[in-house]
Amino acid sequence: MKSLLQEEFNKVKEDLIGISDHLYHHPELGDQEFESSKLLVNYLKQHDFEVETGLVERPTSFKAVFKGEKTGPTIAYLAEYDALPGVGHGCGHNLIGTMAVGAGVVLSKLVSEIGGTVTVYGTPAEETNGAKVPMAKAGLFNDVDVAMMLHPSGGNFESGSSLAMDALQFDYTGQTSHAAGSPEKGINALDAVIQLFNGINAIREHLKDDARVHGIITNGGEAANVVPDKATAQFYVRAQEREYLDEVVEKVKAIAHGAAMMTGTKLEISNYELSYDNMVTNQALSSAFSKNLKEYNDHPIRPKESGGSLDMGDVSQVVPSIHPYIGLNKPDLIGHTTEFADQTITEDGHNALMSGVLAMAATGYDVITNEELLKTIKEEFKNK
Repeated sequence: MKSLLQEEFNKVKEDLIGISDHLYHHPELGDQEFESSKLLVNYLKQHDFEVETGLVERPTSFKAVFKGEKTGPTIAYLAEYDALPGVGHGCGHNLIGTMAVGAGVVLSKLVSEIGGTVTVYGTPAEETNGAKVPMAKAGLFNDVDVAMMLHPSGGNFESGSSLAMDALQFDYTGQTSHAAGSPEKGINALDAVIQLFNGINAIREHLKDDARVHGIITNGGEAANVVPDKATAQFYVRAQEREYLDEVVEKVKAIAHGAAMMTGTKLEISNYELSYDNMVTNQALSSAFSKNLKEYNDHPIRPKESGGSLDMGDVSQVVPSIHPYIGLNKPDLIGHTTEFADQTITEDGHNALMSGVLAMAATGYDVITNEELLKTIKEEFKNK
């Protein structure tokens, strides 16, 4: 029966290529993906999915469900469809969203016979304020047995880890004055930000190798002859695991308070984006996916080293999850570039779409029909 997946895919192949290319040509930023979300939702409705939109107060989010007549595991595919400013789909989210919808549609054609439930989640704003975080906190994945998504890349990579991340903003307030005429009456907020950077640079030697702290000054004053009373810095603070990240964040905050004391400024600390937990790959599920991908894709699959941060990490904390990478047959491809976006609509991009949809659908099929596999997946998740 698994061979039927190919037959079902062939029926929707051209639709999926058209959807992915349409998303490429009409990119929308995070939480503004109104037309992108509508396109995906309407296609799922055409294939008899029951759809709920506007989850966790995010208008462009959705949950689409197709239930088989027989009971069985719930397979979740996660769709992303936000683009980058000035770059468009330089991270390939046009492919991610389409592959998730495609895998859901293809697998849904078999669940009436094999049982189970297929759910496709629309998760906005992965690049900035990932909706998976509040969705996980709201318990939207609690009835899911496994969750998966597939990310384009230069080559094929196994699902790996990601860095937990906090996005911290430091707002310092001082006192304006004439920088030459009465400097003694001023309190320089920019000095506080500079001391913040100096302090953070000083602790790098004493952080674990997996920790990352990097930031920018978003406001440092308006004129050189006016002592700036407002200055703001934004930092991403990352680490391999949430527990150690929390330690690093406390050190950074202590430095920030010290900078305020040194300069006589007032300090406010806030999160300018949602925090992400680290990705915990379920190896049993990952192995099942890699085995299926090899059936549809001739390129090698390599281990993936962690580097960035993913809101999929929060999903992996509550349900067995994977986040592998599908190759666009261009090993030197760099993410977040127009070259990356353009590669998604080439023949290589379309081939990645096809093999990705089939590999995810086949993995969902395996989880539904192989009780021993599902048991192994859940035992691993429980132990981790």
